[in-house]
Amino acid sequence: MEKKIPQFSRSTERVTAKQALASALRILTRRDLSVAELKRRLEDKGISGLLVEETVLHLEKLGYLDDRRFARQWADSAMRNGRGYGPRLRLELLRRGVQAEIVTDVLASLDDEYDETEMLTALLSRKFDGFNPATAADREKRRVMQYLQRRGFSTTAIFHAFRKIEDDQE
Repeated sequence: MEKKIPQFSRSTERVTAKQALASALRILTRRDLSVAELKRRLEDKGISGLLVEETVLHLEKLGYLDDRRFARQWADSAMRNGRGYGPRLRLELLRRGVQAEIVTDVLASLDDEYDETEMLTALLSRKFDGFNPATAADREKRRVMQYLQRRGFSTTAIFHAFRKIEDDQE
């Protein structure tokens, strides 16, 4: 007796628009993403490029997908939690596929809300409690400074924060 191998029609092999939308919504319920990140995730699931574009446009019209909102929320969170500032945030947002002009606008608006020196001082007290640049060894100062620079803080702001800590502890 011969085994019957099931034959699939082309329509069952392809993802429908409804399935692509459902998949995109499932992805977005976990966390907010940029347009480029969502496109990449949908394509990784095997959804065709045209269907991905249609799905993304539909989600943008509904307001579920907005690069400006995503960039603002992501950068605001990163700044509040000490994960980055300035150039570091710019690089991360560009890496996530947010357009350069949106990144520039968002970071400019957040610069008005957050003071680099205050954020730096708060991060120093939280991450390096008890650090005193006046008594610390050069190696320790370099380690702290490099950590802060990797977070995107300017050298000038770091030196001001170090001076402020020294003045406060005198």
